[in-house]
Amino acid sequence: MLALVHKLAAARIGETYNQYADSTLRRDRLADYLERHAHAPILLVGEAAGYRGARVSGVPFTSERQLTGRGPAEATATIVHRVLRELGLEDEVLLWNVVPTHPRTPTTNRRPTHPEVAAARPFLEELTHGRRVVAIGRLAAEVLDASYVRHPSHGGASAFADGLRRILAGFGYNPAPAGAGPPLSCL
Repeated sequence: MLALVHKLAAARIGETYNQYADSTLRRDRLADYLERHAHAPILLVGEAAGYRGARVSGVPFTSERQLTGRGPAEATATIVHRVLRELGLEDEVLLWNVVPTHPRTPTTNRRPTHPEVAAARPFLEELTHGRRVVAIGRLAAEVLDASYVRHPSHGGASAFADGLRRILAGFGYNPAPAGAGPPLSCL
């Protein structure tokens, strides 16, 4: 996985900001995260690194506040990790983005362009191999032709959680209702 991080740090993905190129800390965090989740059977894929999430922390769907207790929080990251924790899946899921670098400025997000998606494709393909893939949001669904859950932002938290439970049940996992005993067991 370290090779992937080094390739990513050296990559130019359109007009996106490569948060790994100039930060040993973010590269190390990503390498550690990927190593800890190397055998995760499920891959959840979002659109792109968020300006309050991976752009700052270096870890997909994870804010600096979640890692250190300081810095910006990110609503989507908070929701995704909460749902995975409730389902008992934090160690069974690898989180990633179609475009792992950040499109836009330090205080905004934008949808990645088609050339940016194409440039990031090799990183995505390396991580999808051998995993069950769930797309978070429409762009990821279009790119991956995978099972889709609504993005949790802008009031979509419940739909995200319900959709993820439904898809996981289709994968052979038995998600329990929130608060009902052991959250998830593999059949």
